[in-house]
Amino acid sequence: MAHNISILGSTGSIGTQTLEVVREIGGINVLAVTANSNIDLLEKQIREFRPKLAAVMDVKKADELAERIKDCETEVAGGMEGLVAAATIDGCDTVVTSVVGNIGIVPTFEAIKAGKDIALANKETLVSAGELIINAVKKYGVKIYPVDSEHSAIFQSLRGNEDNRIRRILLTASGGPFRGKTRDELVNMKAADALKHPNWHMGKKVTVDSATLMNKGLEVIEAKWLFGVDVEDIEVLVHPQSIVHSAVEYEDGAVIAQLGEPDMRLPIQYALTYPKRVKNSFPKIDFEQRNSITFEKPDTETFRCLSLAYKAIKCGGTMPAVMNGANERAVAAFLEDRIGFLDIADIIEKTMDSYNVKYDYSINDLVEADRWAAETADALIKAKEN
Repeated sequence: MAHNISILGSTGSIGTQTLEVVREIGGINVLAVTANSNIDLLEKQIREFRPKLAAVMDVKKADELAERIKDCETEVAGGMEGLVAAATIDGCDTVVTSVVGNIGIVPTFEAIKAGKDIALANKETLVSAGELIINAVKKYGVKIYPVDSEHSAIFQSLRGNEDNRIRRILLTASGGPFRGKTRDELVNMKAADALKHPNWHMGKKVTVDSATLMNKGLEVIEAKWLFGVDVEDIEVLVHPQSIVHSAVEYEDGAVIAQLGEPDMRLPIQYALTYPKRVKNSFPKIDFEQRNSITFEKPDTETFRCLSLAYKAIKCGGTMPAVMNGANERAVAAFLEDRIGFLDIADIIEKTMDSYNVKYDYSINDLVEADRWAAETADALIKAKEN
């Protein structure tokens, strides 16, 4: 029986690779696809995969797409309502949440309430709303299958050891394109420099987050919620080769890790086929070529975003949503060359420092915290420009 999926963010890096997996292994029906505004690629996907529904966040673009695909049976919806419709579509087994940013929270929450399993690639869902999301997962009896390579590795390293006590989770990081550089060397780095990741092909925002180590900070927070561990028991290790995707150390000292080439299609596939492993033609490790793996501590004084993420989750409440919202605005400004690389952490820290945390909160409070963070960060960005 075919597996039915919906892909939120099908035109992005994870979304397009999810469709590569669908082509590769077969047996998966795509019921819904969504995009922010890239209707050229979305139209091609619609014509190839024939989904029941396509949604576009940009309402004008949604209208344009509807006109373009009048010869198809695919229904077109716009805005957040369209995104939620794609997340809750009848007959869908698993929703792949690969949109970038806090925009993914509401549709993911609605998908869970509709009884859909989640193949989670949207970091911000658990970063900003981890407690609410995990409670909803338990309430509605659904599963979260992590798509991030690191969380997929931890998920796989835990299989068969559910009754054994974890000593620590070892979360690996490539170190990004600026690994080993000093603050003085980073002062004049531009977006074009940050986007040259040595190992992974990712979207622009995620690639910059990798350069600042914020990506790893977000993953620490995700791991806390996904695997029910204290943040003190999650250790980040810089592993430049990106072969060991993460590991779990048990209380007896045994370390179980998952290794593979740096290729997001493998964790995507595992999230869609779990618990089965399905043959594919994706690259496999050649250990004669990959004959050296190294590890080192992250430089959290130079790359301060990792420390800020730990600070946010230890503070708790709505603070992680504020940290994340400020990071989104700061990264967007950096990508437009409006601020410097080191300004990203400064803006996040100042935004966090001026915020009054809420500990009793709802999804609406998180949306409001994100809005406040965006406004505050935008004001700080404008001040730096002037």
